[in-house]
Amino acid sequence: MRVIGGIYGGRRLRTLRGLALRPTSDRLRETLFDILGATVAGSVFVDLYAGSGAVGIEALSRGARQVVFIEKHRPAVAVIQGNLQRLGFAASTQWTTNEPTARALLLATDVPRGLARLAERGFRADFVFADPPYADAQAYTQVLESLDRSSLLNTAAHVILEHSRRQPLPERTRRLTRVREVRQGDTVLSFYRVVST
Repeated sequence: MRVIGGIYGGRRLRTLRGLALRPTSDRLRETLFDILGATVAGSVFVDLYAGSGAVGIEALSRGARQVVFIEKHRPAVAVIQGNLQRLGFAASTQWTTNEPTARALLLATDVPRGLARLAERGFRADFVFADPPYADAQAYTQVLESLDRSSLLNTAAHVILEHSRRQPLPERTRRLTRVREVRQGDTVLSFYRVVST
């Protein structure tokens, strides 16, 4: 696995072996960031179920102002820390007063708690990417419902979910509407935008 573009393009990333993680493929990450384009530069990007951290690291490489990684699986947290350190980023798993301004923030917790912590501290995200385990259908609903209720999203925020084509997602929630679907083999990227109610 490698960083596709930006200042760290070509750098290798580590991931867990076996079935513990299903990392977003290089090809799919390239598709995702080709679609997002220059809008990533200067943004606040949140990577949910971050796994190896590859999606969030891609955002950092392409100029995101800040990336928050949320991952509860301890071996994956260690992989994210190692990948960030190899690129020159220090990311603590402990919340301290200076972390809200750090370029990389790693929260070792589950997604609902992580989103709640960010919202409580006034974070405003431009992009939220979520790649829950494909077998956990409830996780997709939980993410969309949490974001729908949250103050975390900027008014022009993008929410992107990676999922199996066999896992249908709603076209709309109260505050989010799906504006695009991109299919690659069995995998789908569903893009949502905040809409006025």
